[in-house]
Amino acid sequence: MNTVLIAIIVVNVLISYKGFNDLSFFRKYEFHVGSIRSGEQIRMLSSGFLHADMTHLIFNMLTLWFFAPVVISYLGDFSFILVYFGSLIFGSLLTMVFHKNDYGYRAVGASGAVTGVLYSAILLQPDMMLGIFFVIPMPAYIFGILYLLYSIYGMKAKNDNIGHTAHFGGAVGGYLITLLKEPTLLVDHTLMVILLAIPIVILFVMEKMGKL
Repeated sequence: MNTVLIAIIVVNVLISYKGFNDLSFFRKYEFHVGSIRSGEQIRMLSSGFLHADMTHLIFNMLTLWFFAPVVISYLGDFSFILVYFGSLIFGSLLTMVFHKNDYGYRAVGASGAVTGVLYSAILLQPDMMLGIFFVIPMPAYIFGILYLLYSIYGMKAKNDNIGHTAHFGGAVGGYLITLLKEPTLLVDHTLMVILLAIPIVILFVMEKMGKL
């Protein structure tokens, strides 16, 4: 068992559990655009360790548990930490870009960081197979592309309470940091690098065209 991974999961569990039982603590450290714009930047980091409920927490930690070992085995502990926290910050920054004028916007969860780790793992091991709903086999890169396309849809539709923008920002963070750490992927997995970039390009084109 990797000590760094266990430590991150334990911190998520402890802080989330505190938030479940202490509303004032939850409100103080959640992602809230108005508070961040008034100077409480700590929320851009702390919100990544709070979760809405136990299901939200378990889903994120299980996803992290499955995919983090791939990143750690290829890049090592330090780079894994860089991917995790870099993706968390990327998710928060992109959320601020898209919701900067929505002062009441709130969000919590490690989803940005976890999605970054997921995207990093897919880049490093693109032939990995996933079991969707533990049954349906799907290549990891197909899942990654569909996941981000769904996130774009969710950002545009705005019909649920899921932080799709943080997911997307986290994926961008995981993608860029992994390529910076392992530039040989551009040569070794060129097609995969291009395919995984497609949803990212679509998002920014739609933003430029005012479609989001």
